[in-house]
Amino acid sequence: MLAPQLEIQLIASVIAAACALPGVFLVLRRMAMMSDAISHTVLLGIVIGFFLTRDLGSPLLFIGAALTGVLTVSLVELINRTRLVKEDAAIGLVFPVLFSIAVILISRYAGNVHLDVDAVLVGELAFAPFDRFVVFGYDIAPRALVIGVIILLLNLMFITLFYKELKLATFDVGLAASLGFAPAAIHYGLMFVVSVTAVGAFDAVGSILVVALMIAPPAAAYLLTNRLSHMIALSVGIGVISAVGGYWIAHWIDASIAGSMATMTGICFGVVFLFAPERGLVALARRHNRQRWDFAQQMLATHLLHHEGTPVADAESRIEHLTRHMRWAPAFAAQVVRRAISRGLIYQQGDMLALTEYGRRFASEAILR
Repeated sequence: MLAPQLEIQLIASVIAAACALPGVFLVLRRMAMMSDAISHTVLLGIVIGFFLTRDLGSPLLFIGAALTGVLTVSLVELINRTRLVKEDAAIGLVFPVLFSIAVILISRYAGNVHLDVDAVLVGELAFAPFDRFVVFGYDIAPRALVIGVIILLLNLMFITLFYKELKLATFDVGLAASLGFAPAAIHYGLMFVVSVTAVGAFDAVGSILVVALMIAPPAAAYLLTNRLSHMIALSVGIGVISAVGGYWIAHWIDASIAGSMATMTGICFGVVFLFAPERGLVALARRHNRQRWDFAQQMLATHLLHHEGTPVADAESRIEHLTRHMRWAPAFAAQVVRRAISRGLIYQQGDMLALTEYGRRFASEAILR
């Protein structure tokens, strides 16, 4: 038996990896809201399963919750196909109704049972190590860890077996259908896996953390790479880092474990959102700034080439003329000239500017674009 601290981190890491795997395809399909809807509406299946069995450990609760997740997707698709409302509006219609029914049933008929909305939303990760999975008198591991490993293996098997189909149906539904891959079946299979993952993580981490782990790590991975295989690996890695880091933050500040983990997923995404090499805000700002200066240098080189050899060449090639002809501020014009000289596009003689041979080719290519 491991220390409870280590077991909590293992449970959270396994669940994070399990959530991140299908989450990648949800993010790529722009279906992030669907994960939120499913992670809440499966509560109705759990409640109905409990009313039928009166046993919180019954497998029927798990099956009912997974089927409710599929029902959620089916109802959203049914409403969306009418073309009367958009998909996000359809989710907004189905999700509150099913979740509210579950909340009403719990508050009305299950008030004295360990089945409450707070536990569903935030989970009870701190107590997960004390709910043991015992086989023939042998203590195997925490029940949440066993369930998490099973779900992780299920998700790995599903993605491995249908990787090609999932990839094709995600990026080109029409081509997938023409090749006979049945994108609708793949879609519902993915939604079933998402439902099972949400149900399995319910008792330990709650629906809020399920949504955070299913969306934030894949969204961060999407900003870091364009390759699907790398995106899946990065998503799992970011999810595990968020889970472990969130646990220690909760330990240091004596806060909610699930809340700290969800916060950590947001922090990881925020860091990537700012500093991703190609798609981060900092990289985009640098690229925009570089393009701004490149365009200004193109304008300068084109201006000089256009007037080169003409009677007005002397007047048009003076630095002070740039502020009048191109309406550039003096400081900006001086900076453009300095950058163009350092780049080898032009050279300066007194207050006159002239193109180098490289500058002429550069201006000619800019005109032909």
